[in-house]
Amino acid sequence: MQVLSVASEVYPLVKTGGLADVAGALPLALAHHGVRVRTLMPGYPAVMHATRDRTPVMAIADLLGHPAEIVETNHRGLDLLILDCPALFDREGGPYLDAAGKDHADNWRRFAALSRAGALIAQGGMDGWQPDLVHVHDWQAALVPVYMRYATTPEIPSLITIHNIAFQGQYGADIFKHLELPPHAFSIEGVEYFGSVGFLKGGMQASWAISTVSPSYAEEILTPEFGMGLEGLLAHRFDDLVGIVNGIDATVWNPESDAHIAAPYGIGTLKGRAANKRAVEARFGLAPGSGPVFCVISRLTWQKGMDVLAEVLDDLVQLGVRLAVLGSGDRALENVFHAAAARHPGGVALISAYDEPLSHLMQAGCDGIIIPSRFEPCGLTQLYGLRYGCVPIVARTGGLNDTVIDASPAALSARAATGISFGPVTAGNLLRAVRRAVRLYQEPRVWTAMQKQGMKSDVSWDMSAGLYASLYSDLLMRKGA
Repeated sequence: MQVLSVASEVYPLVKTGGLADVAGALPLALAHHGVRVRTLMPGYPAVMHATRDRTPVMAIADLLGHPAEIVETNHRGLDLLILDCPALFDREGGPYLDAAGKDHADNWRRFAALSRAGALIAQGGMDGWQPDLVHVHDWQAALVPVYMRYATTPEIPSLITIHNIAFQGQYGADIFKHLELPPHAFSIEGVEYFGSVGFLKGGMQASWAISTVSPSYAEEILTPEFGMGLEGLLAHRFDDLVGIVNGIDATVWNPESDAHIAAPYGIGTLKGRAANKRAVEARFGLAPGSGPVFCVISRLTWQKGMDVLAEVLDDLVQLGVRLAVLGSGDRALENVFHAAAARHPGGVALISAYDEPLSHLMQAGCDGIIIPSRFEPCGLTQLYGLRYGCVPIVARTGGLNDTVIDASPAALSARAATGISFGPVTAGNLLRAVRRAVRLYQEPRVWTAMQKQGMKSDVSWDMSAGLYASLYSDLLMRKGA
């Protein structure tokens, strides 16, 4: 089976969040299920710098007003098709933000062009290869099935995966005339969305099927609270909606061979975590001690519940918790965490940055990871925590609910517990969850059993890749019918 995946970021080349991890790991896992994936992504400077031996495979004289070329390469086992369009992607800043931290003003054109290129490939525009199916990710690639739907060539099956429905790619109606879509595409059956152009809405309308990144989140986005205005469309397409939990790359995230940690260890050698804990204490300037070190690895935003955590920072210190925080985001929240670190030197510390190697060390050295998200489509940090014996303390929502087994009396008795969950997300409930975690930490046999049970969890892509492969087959059968 030949599949074209289209994504705006792919690990290890470009990453701002979990989307990149999925786009980088899923194709490799699908190979074991008889699926060959080629991934189309933009030719950002970092991508062009990191890849070599690129072969031109398709020229596009006019891609929404700019000349472009598709080049092919293989990078760490990933078959990549790179959209080389310097006018749109060769610029300073990140994939979505400029050097000043603001959205690129022409993001609508940049990702419409990515989608247009994906549709051209899907329609047979590349010599020698045409996919059987197209799998697109989030709003940045959502117009691929739209362009396919309104093309004159036969349509092939398409799947759109929603990684976070809060990000929809909504723009003013004035851009529609530049998208090179027929006039009737600006309708409720197309990209029109409350009088504007909705990239994600259009992709959800046009795709043959819709997936999201956990079964619980698939249920949650059918409600007004989590559907972000698209719950009506999702209800209409209920039979085409499926939730498949994300996995992680178990070779990149492996405590027995991780080059980013101070000392390797495994499920039978948990004492090896002690050296990593000391390394975390040293890196964050935490006072050495016998109590738990909990961590946060997150964007500091309202969605992630960081304002709720901020309310209880003093209480956590009173409980004997030392807290290491890695992340950035809302400036006011960053200031709150910096102020707590100043009040509690050695007890609370914040490194305001994105640091992938450091996140590995924290999972290997911290006793638990706090994830109080208000909504979390899947979440990957709790999966890394399970893999590394860093016990997750999570809100009962989305993928957190699907992947962490709460330490209830029954689960503890059955030795099935892998973490602590709580809800709703309030300061009081979070504090009670951390108190439970501290009490369990003070019972070494119980805590060790939770760590080991978490490390036994299958958080790899194997099962989920099989579910995607099955979904692809179902869509191809529907085409045949």
